[in-house]
Amino acid sequence: MAGRVNTSPPVVPYSSCDMSSPSPVQIREANAHLVAVHRRVAELEQWLEAAENTVREQAESLIRKDEQLRAATQEIAEAKDKEIHYLHEKLCKSEETIQRFQNMVKEKDAMIGQLQHRCQLLDNICKSRPLLDSMLSHMAEAERLGPVVGMGEPTANTSLTDGESNCSPNRISNHKDFSLSEDDMDDQELDEIVFGTTIDCSAVEGMTDAQLSQYVPRFGDLKSVLQK
Repeated sequence: MAGRVNTSPPVVPYSSCDMSSPSPVQIREANAHLVAVHRRVAELEQWLEAAENTVREQAESLIRKDEQLRAATQEIAEAKDKEIHYLHEKLCKSEETIQRFQNMVKEKDAMIGQLQHRCQLLDNICKSRPLLDSMLSHMAEAERLGPVVGMGEPTANTSLTDGESNCSPNRISNHKDFSLSEDDMDDQELDEIVFGTTIDCSAVEGMTDAQLSQYVPRFGDLKSVLQK
């Protein structure tokens, strides 16, 4: 090792002619001291070498740990980025789902409003059912009545004759010449039941409230004609 101290005992020259030369005791003591110093230096060199090895090993260990920590940190950062990306996509999908549900709720609210209005109309129709039944009963009784006895023959200038009346069975039957759809055929069948020469009460009783409600305005027209 560079800088190593020479621990070999020095050769002390001895001359019998030199009056200032050390005595043999001093020479032995000096040699013993040098041997002790040499031993101590060797021990320190060994300790220094061991310390250097320890420091080197610790440095290498720290370098390995630093590399491991860097790799672990990189993995954690990548996992964090992936998790953030996944959560962001999930958040976007959740927002889209919430928006879709909100639109569905609005549509359902609008539908509920329409259904509530229709339910109110049906309630009103059901409440008007007794009045409609009574009116149909009176109309059936009116058609069963014959002509008034003692009345003269109608003149030619009569403003409203049987042939021109809106309630004439012949005029109603003439409408069959037109081309009708299925809904119109159903309406015509109901017209024949209600406005025929004789009202079939059993058929009327079998109608639903919706079917009866479609012909309420026609009953009103017929009532106005009868009043004339």
